[in-house]
Amino acid sequence: MRELAYLRPDDAATAVAAVAGNPGARFLGGGTNLVDHLKLGVTAPELLVDIRRLPMDSVAETDTPDGPGLRIGANVRNSDLAAHPLVRSLFPAVSRALLSGASAQIRHQATTAGNLLQRTRCVYFQDVTTPCNKREPGSGCSALEGYARYNAILGASEACVTTHPSDLAVALAALDATVVVLGPDGERRVAIGDLHRLPGDQPEHDTTLAHGELVTAIELTAGRLPRRSTYYKARDRASYAFALVSVAGALQLDGDTVTDVRLAWGGVAHRPWRATRAEQSLRGRQFSEEAVRAACEEELAEASASPDTAFKVPMVRNASAMVLARLAREAR
Repeated sequence: MRELAYLRPDDAATAVAAVAGNPGARFLGGGTNLVDHLKLGVTAPELLVDIRRLPMDSVAETDTPDGPGLRIGANVRNSDLAAHPLVRSLFPAVSRALLSGASAQIRHQATTAGNLLQRTRCVYFQDVTTPCNKREPGSGCSALEGYARYNAILGASEACVTTHPSDLAVALAALDATVVVLGPDGERRVAIGDLHRLPGDQPEHDTTLAHGELVTAIELTAGRLPRRSTYYKARDRASYAFALVSVAGALQLDGDTVTDVRLAWGGVAHRPWRATRAEQSLRGRQFSEEAVRAACEEELAEASASPDTAFKVPMVRNASAMVLARLAREAR
């Protein structure tokens, strides 16, 4: 049996130093993803650095150059964040995305940062008897010729075709969240769109974070657009299932003209997919569901689908039209 050391530091700087100084160390938050991987043999760290008692468990109002906002601590539980009155009123897409994820029991345990940093739920990644480049670089990708229903249709590579499982990350991508990160060299801020990465030829790296960097908070700026946002998730079961596709949208109209729009997709790529081409196509145009579908077709021009994933193309297009149409009705 491999020995596993455990450390519970009193401050974030000590936690960062402990992980940064040991290539075999990992942060432990809610544990809803990491503990599964320990049991399955997907990962075998030498040291677990428990950050659950660090003072990063509050939601605070902030003032930013762009207006009021929220700073969400990395240790805020998913259930608490979903129910927070300011989150529900200022950023409804965030609340709805969280309520779409997992079960109530898991949401009570899972943390904000942990949700963003969870690893793929690809069946081959979690099965240590099969080749997986994400788990063992250079071994191959079993999903290319195997069970493919949950595979990516955008941004995939020959090295990896898996998708990111987080619902929260999709909502935050649509709302231009900022991720606050503490590393050995101090604090930095990362735009949510720069946090997760596409697989390329290094699918073992899920994010752009360096080893030892700790997510301490998420920052959001409020405004008219985030207030008019929502999240929709299509899945095989009504609850406790990962997205086949999901859509986070926000819409602002002047009469029938789209003045601003945000659109992010889940279940289609290795990272939350911000549909910027579709957004650009819609801004300044008269709103209609047909216009949304046409804009999504532009975004999906480079989609690569197999017979098992071809359904995702019309599904994400139609789900986007439904989400934005619902927001348009509320805005009028």
